Amino acid sequence: MNDKTKGKELHDKLLKKDRNVWSVLPFGDEQGVFAFAEEYKKFLNQGKTERKAAQFMVRLAEESGFQPLEELIASGQTLAPGTKVYSLNRGKALIMAVIGRQPLEKGMNIIGAHLDAPRLDLKPNPLYEAEGLAWFKTHYYGGIKKYQWVTIPLALHGVIIKGDGTKIEVTIGEDEQDPVLIISDLLPHLAQEQMEKKMTEAITGEGLNLLIGSIPLREEDLKEKVKLAILEKLHGEYGIVEEDFISAELEAVPAGKARDVGLDRGIIGAYGQDDRVCSYAALRAILETGTPELTALGLFADKEETGSAGNTGMQSAFLENFVAEVIALTSGNYNELICRRALAGSRALSADVNAALDPNYEGVMEKMNASRLGGGVVLTKYTGSRGKSATSDANAEFVAYVRQLFNKKGIPWQTGELGAVDKGGGGTIAMFMANLGMDVLDCGVALLSMHAPMELASKGDVFVLYKGYKAFFQE
Repeated sequence: MNDKTKGKELHDKLLKKDRNVWSVLPFGDEQGVFAFAEEYKKFLNQGKTERKAAQFMVRLAEESGFQPLEELIASGQTLAPGTKVYSLNRGKALIMAVIGRQPLEKGMNIIGAHLDAPRLDLKPNPLYEAEGLAWFKTHYYGGIKKYQWVTIPLALHGVIIKGDGTKIEVTIGEDEQDPVLIISDLLPHLAQEQMEKKMTEAITGEGLNLLIGSIPLREEDLKEKVKLAILEKLHGEYGIVEEDFISAELEAVPAGKARDVGLDRGIIGAYGQDDRVCSYAALRAILETGTPELTALGLFADKEETGSAGNTGMQSAFLENFVAEVIALTSGNYNELICRRALAGSRALSADVNAALDPNYEGVMEKMNASRLGGGVVLTKYTGSRGKSATSDANAEFVAYVRQLFNKKGIPWQTGELGAVDKGGGGTIAMFMANLGMDVLDCGVALLSMHAPMELASKGDVFVLYKGYKAFFQE
């Protein structure tokens, strides 16, 4: 080594190499990236709620040979290696598994994502009339910037369970011929006081009311004639009465389809990419998994945006119950100790997104430890806030395992923290998975404008995330 080449050789040998994902894709792979993105956009368009995302996934699962676990339990069928099973929890959460050659006691390779996304939920008593207009009251779900949700077209998705138990599915605002709903805002001419307020106060939670109607019934002696006209329309369309709203789950989400962003079409702009981007990548990966050594399990939870509570959230017993049933069907006899060993011996990726460095808002990031759009898969050792509060903080040994796997398989990756120290933070389902004893590392893609009505993801990142998940399942 001479003095002229020493520096370059040391550079190549010792320094960590951060590359843009597009620059390391094998020649010709761009076509595959764009084709994958088109399929992903279909999922985003059809899966705008956790229920609809789960329905989409179940349909693809069954087309790929996955069978409902409940039917296999009823028939007493033994689960041999290569058997594909799934279980749907109340239409909102889903587990899919491909049984491996090794007994479950040896552990599993688990990828866990979440299907819910920030939105506006209708209140139990939502419908009212004010100033000759009909409105729906909402309660926002998850962390949002409330000002982003005013004056944009919103669609209504969800279910209504009528008094007689009949289930009605609702979708309004997605077809080009549909009406949309909207939250009004002040004109700038009269908004001086509003614009002097903090951004967190200018639009209030109780001010996120959806405008839904303006034409009254033509009877002079009636009160709330616009509200009654809306109820008449809803009764004619769906057969519901006002009391049925109490047993309904109706979500207002941004209307419209996922779009390509940028003149080179390298970015996807869409609602709900946190965390449906990781959900779709994990779905495609497990659909394409053959008979693995260790059982491959894809977990798609609900309620992450509100703390993972509830019987469809990650803190529920859904995963443990599923594993227990699979043990009973693979071994012929359930043993709690085997179940505990299976969970504690597993390796898991908490499939969730990180925040990409935005050059318009650099101050909230520490650049040396920030992820970039187009930088590949993001490995996040810990999330949380302040002093790493509410995080599992992955062990160095498991981070090394994932790093080595991705390097071996040629998966471009980067690291990232969720913001600079003391600037905020957030959490994932990783800590609840870690509570079961398994090794867990957060692993997803970086997004710009996370939790906004339109989030931004690199098509290249999405593609290599799918490749990375597929490698993890098959390892």
